[in-house]
Amino acid sequence: MIQPNIPDTDLPRVVIVGGGFAGINLAKALKGAPLQVVLLDRNNYHLFQPLLYQVATAGLEPDSIAFPLRGIFKRQKNFVFRMAEVKHINREQNTLETNIGDIRYNYLVLSTGSNTNFFGNKLIEEHAIGMKSLIEAVQIRNYVLKQFEESLLLKNEADIRPKLNFVMVGGGPTGVELAGAFAELRKYILPKDYPELPLHLMNIYLVEAGPRVLAGMSEETSRKTLASLEHIGVKVLLNIAVKDYDGQKLLLSNGDVIESQSLLWSAGVKGMALPGLPEDSVLPNGRVNVNDRNLVNGTSNIYAIGDIAQMLNDERFPKGYPMVAQVAIQQGKLLGKNLKAGLEQKSTKPFKYKDLGSLATIGRNRAVADLPGIRLSGYIAWIVWMIVHLLSLLGFRNKLVVLINWCYRYFTYDRGTRIIIKRGAANIVKLRQSVYAVDPLTP
Repeated sequence: MIQPNIPDTDLPRVVIVGGGFAGINLAKALKGAPLQVVLLDRNNYHLFQPLLYQVATAGLEPDSIAFPLRGIFKRQKNFVFRMAEVKHINREQNTLETNIGDIRYNYLVLSTGSNTNFFGNKLIEEHAIGMKSLIEAVQIRNYVLKQFEESLLLKNEADIRPKLNFVMVGGGPTGVELAGAFAELRKYILPKDYPELPLHLMNIYLVEAGPRVLAGMSEETSRKTLASLEHIGVKVLLNIAVKDYDGQKLLLSNGDVIESQSLLWSAGVKGMALPGLPEDSVLPNGRVNVNDRNLVNGTSNIYAIGDIAQMLNDERFPKGYPMVAQVAIQQGKLLGKNLKAGLEQKSTKPFKYKDLGSLATIGRNRAVADLPGIRLSGYIAWIVWMIVHLLSLLGFRNKLVVLINWCYRYFTYDRGTRIIIKRGAANIVKLRQSVYAVDPLTP
């Protein structure tokens, strides 16, 4: 039988499940504390999700937005990492059931993040593609490039059009950035790589069920974003929801049908709670109710931070804090301080989210930024967006590689990663099954 082989210690053990923004910031905050910190994740890397869309659209290589978890904590002596899939929480015994054996804990912290939410529509879930993992981003890139290649083999425009109709569902930052990136592919890459394909056959749709894009930002920012998207040729459909999709035809709530073999879903996310938590603490959207110290309701030593945590202590956010990186980072840091304070019999502090602003890029020289006290758009916002994302990347190498890629693309109007790694990636059904039949530890 496989054993986790975690070193024995007399120190209290904190087990962190998930190596996303929340998990790694908590582990960093516990450096030097009289605790053994055990981090579990099904992958051995931290993924910088805000740039996933650039991997999906052949702008960056996968390894430029991922950083080895062991490399982050190589100088932290009280840290242990194990690749593992968590199956169940045994609260009575204070143990986790995993694929590498049972692991005991004194404190358990869930930072399992979120996954794509298809809102119960099984047909859409089967045929659409989400974008929450590195595997999905690479598969999207393979699939999109394969659509271009296969289009060259067809003569009838009616057969070509569904292959080149790309539909993004969800007008949040991910959907907006994806749509902008696809517009750049059409403008700068298709004429050079596929001159035989008429540009008018490639259409990019952004479908949003609400009245505006970037609903979490100001109305002025939303209007400017809409104008920018339409300027670069994205067909934005507002107040329209997706009713059904069979892999070939997309049915909209207004009765219209779009023929498309490519539906990229970014319309929502859901938390990924683990089995074994108190039933009344887990919400239908997969998030877990916590108090203002991130303690899971109905438990005494289990915490939840980041996307999975539903905290209702702030009148600014009556439905809970947004599922964004800054919330995860701040919660991880504060929980680390509170755990150390508890060991020293000192008072702990409640969590209060400090909103540092929101950013979204629409394409070349185009971005929007809602920052405290100031709103930016256009080229200046684009520069701010790049600086913030570069500084947020882990590792000097990753920062350098991404910067070089961005500079190369800016001056050459080119994307250097247009290769199809795996031929089988064209099978969307296979992609859906392989990506979503995973455990809840995707960061």
